Amino acid sequence: MRRPSGWRAWIALAVVILLLGTVLLVGDGLAPEPTPLPGPPQNAPRVLVALGDSTVSGEGAGDYEPGTDGENGDWCHRSPHASINETGLQPIDRVYNLACSGAPSPQVGLGDVEQYTEPSQAKRLAPIAARNRVVAVVVAAGANDEPAFSHVLNACVEAWTGRGRPCGETVGPEWSDRVEAMEPKLTRALEDVREVMRNAGYAESDYQLVVQSYAAPVGPDVVADLQDLSGCPFRTEDLEWVQQKAVPILTAGVREAAAKVGARFLDLSRAGVGHEACTHEKDTSQEWFRRLAVEWEDLQHEDRATHALQESFHPNEAGHEQIGRCLGEFLNTPDRAAACLPGRDGSLHAATSTGS
Repeated sequence: MRRPSGWRAWIALAVVILLLGTVLLVGDGLAPEPTPLPGPPQNAPRVLVALGDSTVSGEGAGDYEPGTDGENGDWCHRSPHASINETGLQPIDRVYNLACSGAPSPQVGLGDVEQYTEPSQAKRLAPIAARNRVVAVVVAAGANDEPAFSHVLNACVEAWTGRGRPCGETVGPEWSDRVEAMEPKLTRALEDVREVMRNAGYAESDYQLVVQSYAAPVGPDVVADLQDLSGCPFRTEDLEWVQQKAVPILTAGVREAAAKVGARFLDLSRAGVGHEACTHEKDTSQEWFRRLAVEWEDLQHEDRATHALQESFHPNEAGHEQIGRCLGEFLNTPDRAAACLPGRDGSLHAATSTGS
């Protein structure tokens, strides 16, 4: 067969090109369109959500929500005075506090871990995100993993009684390793939160994910007359270790986990300086943390006795109010990181942090 030549060859080539273009166009038109995820509800109520442990549940602030004060084994101690309720952020239609006292990171994330009978906090976040316009998710977690911060404070109290060496000596050498072991667990929990929000149709730019650290509830400026069972039974060297080493190292670990998931970070490590438990002998209104607190009536009941000291060394109502105000200021800024520090008015304010 002879090949077309001359002008006939050019016509043939043009026909082939047109046919090929038609096939490509038809093929593109038949390709299935990816199913878009539902976007975050635009006209639904705007809400804040808190996930985490006692520092955000409201432990120490009192007036606990029915069902979270020991009923049926639930000791999550969620309070209407918790910091997430004190942000003053506008316009916000509702606050959901899913935090639970003592919660480890795996219970904050997805999975089957329970805390005081309550299931995964991240799973409970999913329907909230679907029904509402979530403005921010605030997470405080990590201290109840390997660091076991509350148990460390208990060890410090035992050291004061003379039944052990200073906790700074017994725990101090392994503290950095404990915090390092905590980091991947907290990171995974934060990744789970991201996954829940992504599955609800949220892009990371649609909401704020804020991770906050922990404040030192006690410090070396304790009033000498209160350095006993009447308030703060700690050795001075342990008070110094908690404020100057334990809390800063824990803060660095939480900051690292936040950075790995692109979350904003609020540093509370110095939020209580000058307002720790037992720093004001007569004017306790200046203290933002509970002293050694004993619910004497609970000691009379077997099912409550083991929780009679649960509120000790947590932010009190005033402390939650201060932290909440600082959190609200931070949420209103574009800063990736900030620290809650006292201003000239004596209250906490969000100061831009360079350690983001």
